[in-house]
Amino acid sequence: MAATAPDPCQAIGRSPEELSVRERLAFAGKYVALEIYSPEKLPLRRIAAIGETLTECVHSLQNQGLDPRLFEFTRLTPPY
Repeated sequence: MAATAPDPCQAIGRSPEELSVRERLAFAGKYVALEIYSPEKLPLRRIAAIGETLTECVHSLQNQGLDPRLFEFTRLTPPY
């Protein structure tokens, strides 16, 4: 029986560094939205959205009532 891929929703609310090797491999190449750091916020940033495209990430943030201008977008890389 083949293992199922991790659910991207499980990455929401976690920092990219907290993802397991299996998750990093499964999500490699996907875009994530991370809140832009400011001195008023904790330095540990958490994934607010994840998607195949930048547009998908923006729509996910908007659907959550969040302002995409307050986030930076990056692609996840493999763990090694």
